[in-house]
Amino acid sequence: MSARPPLPPFTLDTAKQKVQAAEDAWNTRDPHKVSLAYTEDSRWRNRDTFVTGRDAIVELLTRKWEREREYALRKELWAFEGDRIAVRFQYESHDTGGQWWRSYGNELWEFDAHGLMSRREASINDVPIQESERRIFGRRPEAERGVPFPLR
Repeated sequence: MSARPPLPPFTLDTAKQKVQAAEDAWNTRDPHKVSLAYTEDSRWRNRDTFVTGRDAIVELLTRKWEREREYALRKELWAFEGDRIAVRFQYESHDTGGQWWRSYGNELWEFDAHGLMSRREASINDVPIQESERRIFGRRPEAERGVPFPLR
């Protein structure tokens, strides 16, 4: 098993690095690439869905990004201690009917000694928006990394 730095226990700097790495990976919308950040037996709660393992994660993310078109995400470190990190996030996407959504959420992460996420719990709420209200477009520019994202 290869390590996925930064490794726990996290410092402020390494926790921020881990959050930015997750944001970058999710913005690829590549389920296989994203799944490599998780342990083989990682346990997830994503909204009302519970999955275990990388194969199930790939299936969940594949279905997710088939529904959530032009998905673009921003994550922000909320808290950390030892091998755990809490984040808040927002993402925007549109459905197959063209309705745009802004999704707000919180995640709780737990990592193994190799820096792989062994547990992820996500609570997410969706708000319909007009396309003209969008404010998240693709990957975060370098100049905006580490800058808190406004709530509204």
